[in-house]
Amino acid sequence: MKIRLDPTILEEHFKDDNKGPLSKHGYMPYLNKFILDKVREDFDILAFTKMCWTLCFKKNYNKPLIITEDDAFKVWCIFNFLSEDEYPLVIIIEEIEFFLRKLVETMGSEWSQEKFVNYKQQLSPRNCLTAWELVELVGMDHFSLGHQALSVGINEVFQELILDVLKQGYMMKKGHKRKNWTERWFILQPNSLSYYDCEDLVEKKGNIILDRNCCVESVADREGRKCLFVIKCIDRSFEISASDKKKKQEWIQVIEMCLLHIRLGLRSPHRDARLRRRGLRQQKQAEEEFLVETMKQLQAANEEKQLLLEAMEEKVNKAAAKAASEVDMRKKTQLDLQDRFRLDLDREKMLRQQMEEQMAKKSNELDQYLQRVRELEDMYHRLEEALEDERQARREEEDMLKLQTRLLEEEAGKRAELEQIHLQQQRALSQTEAEKRVLVSAQLVKERELQSTMQQLERLEKERQGAVEQYQNVSRKLERATQKTKTWKDKVAKHEGLVRLIQPGHKVNQRITNWGPASVTDTELEIRKKSWQNRKSHDHDC
Repeated sequence: MKIRLDPTILEEHFKDDNKGPLSKHGYMPYLNKFILDKVREDFDILAFTKMCWTLCFKKNYNKPLIITEDDAFKVWCIFNFLSEDEYPLVIIIEEIEFFLRKLVETMGSEWSQEKFVNYKQQLSPRNCLTAWELVELVGMDHFSLGHQALSVGINEVFQELILDVLKQGYMMKKGHKRKNWTERWFILQPNSLSYYDCEDLVEKKGNIILDRNCCVESVADREGRKCLFVIKCIDRSFEISASDKKKKQEWIQVIEMCLLHIRLGLRSPHRDARLRRRGLRQQKQAEEEFLVETMKQLQAANEEKQLLLEAMEEKVNKAAAKAASEVDMRKKTQLDLQDRFRLDLDREKMLRQQMEEQMAKKSNELDQYLQRVRELEDMYHRLEEALEDERQARREEEDMLKLQTRLLEEEAGKRAELEQIHLQQQRALSQTEAEKRVLVSAQLVKERELQSTMQQLERLEKERQGAVEQYQNVSRKLERATQKTKTWKDKVAKHEGLVRLIQPGHKVNQRITNWGPASVTDTELEIRKKSWQNRKSHDHDC
């Protein structure tokens, strides 16, 4: 280990520990403080572990095993990893089950809980094994796992737990200088991704250091390569091609998990899992100790209550003799009370039956009232729809009235123009014969304008008739809406008059002309008629 040993410190540390073997309070603190804490970063812990194994294996174990010494060494390392942090080191039954279950699953076999339960019963009450007992348990093949499969399984569990190998397998890697693709055997650990020439791990080709600045990204297929992804570091990037999409996704996910653990400052997953299992066991042990202490307290309290019960029983026996004389009197009193209680019970049953009948009646009335409320709400919604239809019909009627008024105004204007033209013709006839020819030609022009005006009047007449038809349609809609509103009004009036309809106002009778309803009243029409006759007579006099 390249660490200088100080004999003075050694003697000083163990001066009060001369009786028997080294205690856990002396050996482990010295080992941690004066040896392991001085280890440099380039220290090969696996070589050190191998040296410790060489020193202790042949001395402590010489039974024949079906596994090789290398496999026994790996089981010994797994024991050191899973054992409790107390001297002498032992592995408890829960960690034994964890190791054996992982070993069986790695071999692709089915875990037999029944066999392990039988072994657990044989191991009881110790429920733990030493390192050499665990090596014997695996090396003697107590669970009939098979020699070759057992060796492969031990190697994989060793790599996963001890070497922190999270994933391994063949992939293609692109070179940095020649840019060629070469197949490499990759091994992923929590802080690095190493690649070798092949899976025997003899020739290491390179190592990718993973830190918080690294990232892994999926890359589109190119250069005839598929299932590509790239690992980007600060100084360079590594392009890798997996054999299929599934393995590509598995590698990306496990590398991202490693980078996440590095950013969060977490240790390897299996070491964290071991600490969590240990914490759960300690918590469970504390709960069991608390339960035992509680049971002791309850037992002591139960004994005290038993003593009190015996004393009370003695008092009861004394009181029994005294109570014997009162039994007859109590029986008589009890019979009287029973008769009285029976009468009260019959009375209560009758009252309860009456209350149930009243509750049923009230429930029926409540249901009828709720049904009536729902009907009124439905009727209210329908009435609102009818009122909305009536409002729409009124708006359409007002639009038609405006259109009719505009058409009548245009018609009056055209008629005024026609009358003006006629007056101009009359004035032209009263002029001299010398201007007759000129007037005749002008008259022809005026007649043509008159014909054009007459055609415009006919067109306006047709438009007015169309407007009258639309007005009649709107009037019919309004009458239907009014009739529908009156029908709903009658229905609402039958339901205690909860809703009052909004009825249309009174309408004044309009004047009806040859072209339909007039836009003026009779008085306005008479005034306009007198004005027109005065203007006509005045033009005739001129």
